[in-house]
Amino acid sequence: MLTIVNNYKMEIQYLIIIIALLIMVFLAYYAGKALGKRYMFDVMQSVMENEKKKAMDKSRSILKGQFSEQMSPFAKDFPVKVSECRFLGAPIDFIAFSGLDEKNVEEIVFIEIKSGNSKLNDTEKSIKKAIENKRVRFEEYRL
Repeated sequence: MLTIVNNYKMEIQYLIIIIALLIMVFLAYYAGKALGKRYMFDVMQSVMENEKKKAMDKSRSILKGQFSEQMSPFAKDFPVKVSECRFLGAPIDFIAFSGLDEKNVEEIVFIEIKSGNSKLNDTEKSIKKAIENKRVRFEEYRL
């Protein structure tokens, strides 16, 4: 009879150990899940901060470029008179009418402003090519 009681005590001890291990596994799982969520939240915060900084830097750069474009006719070495220059912005920055002040336009100049290492985009290149190949015309449209 004593051995049966000892066997039950051993089984109860094993059962308690198994239950304790299962509780520890569940606790470890939920703790890991919570830590993983926190880690991902921190990573996402960092990524969002970096992307926000990049967007702000790009926005500042674009605004600086647009301001520089608008102010460029006032530079000493600008190729035409400020008063004869008209801002378009896109697809070409300026069109200048040389001789406009004297009411005798002798030349029309298309001007694209670039800074740093920037290059003409495909549209600007096609406009340049059309002008160089004299594919330019004047039309009068009446209503």
